[in-house]
Amino acid sequence: MLLCIDIGNTNLTLGLYNGETLGPRWRLATDHDRMPDEYGLQFLGLLTHAGRSPEDLTGICLASVVPPLTPRVLEACQRYLQQDPLVVDAGVKTGVRVRYEPPRAVGADRVCDAAAVRHIYGGPACVVDFGTATTFNAISKEGDYLGGAIAPGLGIAADALFQRAAKLTRVDLARPPSVIGRNTPHAIQSGLLFGYVGLVEGMVARFRRELGPEMKVIATGGLSEIVARETKVLQIIAPWLTLEGLRIIWRLNRGEKAAGHKARRQVDR
Repeated sequence: MLLCIDIGNTNLTLGLYNGETLGPRWRLATDHDRMPDEYGLQFLGLLTHAGRSPEDLTGICLASVVPPLTPRVLEACQRYLQQDPLVVDAGVKTGVRVRYEPPRAVGADRVCDAAAVRHIYGGPACVVDFGTATTFNAISKEGDYLGGAIAPGLGIAADALFQRAAKLTRVDLARPPSVIGRNTPHAIQSGLLFGYVGLVEGMVARFRRELGPEMKVIATGGLSEIVARETKVLQIIAPWLTLEGLRIIWRLNRGEKAAGHKARRQVDR
């Protein structure tokens, strides 16, 4: 089985693949203070809960947009899962040509999303990722990553509102009874949820004018389903899109790695 790990600023997302089928998957809070041993024990606990063990793993593929945590998770995988992960970075085959400037500035998660879209859905496409930031990513008809737009995520917007306005209380990100809030919590929920729906609809329309009327719209990220219930512009809901991209990138690189090991064994002999 392949374990895919996506290290984000808010969540650490994991999924177990048996071939092309995604099995158990988890979203954990990203903890910048957690040490490798803590991550390792947590990973072992998740595998045990799923009825699996490190011996069942054939590999690990990892993407990270949190550089300080990357070496800790790598060490946890090596020590506790006995695997040396493939890290999506420069030099790794992704199947995606990055047209962004500079190419290295594109987050690994966005490259994984583009790889998944290219192989599963095809372009042109706009991927709306509801994470720490809300990102809009343009994929060409040929599967190239063209660029995108970055806006504050729902969580960031809510936190900023509560921190800057003394009389506003923290509320759950949920649908209020109506657009016109009859109390302060419902008014905040309306502004956050329906305000972001308006943002998404407006940005998607602008992307479609540049990418063409055949553009697909794919939503991913932890809050994608909440927003998707309020608008018809999000055509495909793929909460685990980044994990799919990691699986595809692992497959693209696994053949080369195996060939390299075989060549080295022949030289050793």
